[in-house]
Amino acid sequence: MHKIGYLGPEGTFSEQAAQHYCNNKQEASLVSLPSIREILLAVQRNELDLAVIPFENSLEGSVNIVLDVLAWEVDLLIVDELILPISQTLMVTPGADWKKISSVYTHPQSAGQCRLFLETHLPQAQVYLTSSNAEGANQAKMFGRTAGAIGPEAAADKFGLQVVLRNIQDKNNNFTRFVVVGKKTIHLPTGRNKTSIVFSTEHKPGSLACILDIFNLWDINMTKIESRPSRGQLGRYIFFIDIDGHLSAPDVRDALTMVQRKTNFYKFLGSYPMAEID
Repeated sequence: MHKIGYLGPEGTFSEQAAQHYCNNKQEASLVSLPSIREILLAVQRNELDLAVIPFENSLEGSVNIVLDVLAWEVDLLIVDELILPISQTLMVTPGADWKKISSVYTHPQSAGQCRLFLETHLPQAQVYLTSSNAEGANQAKMFGRTAGAIGPEAAADKFGLQVVLRNIQDKNNNFTRFVVVGKKTIHLPTGRNKTSIVFSTEHKPGSLACILDIFNLWDINMTKIESRPSRGQLGRYIFFIDIDGHLSAPDVRDALTMVQRKTNFYKFLGSYPMAEID
């Protein structure tokens, strides 16, 4: 039976994503761990077969810890992805007046997705960031009628809280891209595929443009580029790129071969089926 990890405890958006991924997999058990780093390291140590982790949100952008661990700490591949709509809810102790709460507990991503709501409707409330939305709901339950939590409705059900407002995210077009990460097994190509890499270039004018020109030369569509600090000298960066296509396609393979030759750090992060937005 495959063991699939997710950011726990129960009652998180990550659990919903893991359940969604496992719907068509009869022999899979879900395992919750308290941090994304621990989940990825567990896959690296063969304690888990796969991990379903949040990668980026349409409002708040990428989950930086995922980028950093994939680049520097593990030797894993993205083997699949899924995109889920995210509905943030405000939950309180049953009977409490949500307009009078003085504290709100939630995960940093959820806090960012609801920034305008918090500033407009709960300016008096102190926001406390938690390791997961389920932990935020647990904290709200512990502190009682003066506290609230933001997260998925499932967390309210689990911790006995009352949902008082739904869809409080700042934009309705709120989606999170989750990736499925495992050991070095490249998913076979499907009709629509995506490939992810991370690399660094020489610190000189035009070095990044040279890499981007390679994709233009092979007529490959680039769907994402993002930088992260290189963990070295200030002002030096590594770059994460997603492109359309699968490594088995000759154009993609040739383009990535050239990219690898032109970079001083290069890591292939996977070719996998491209998810559709539900």
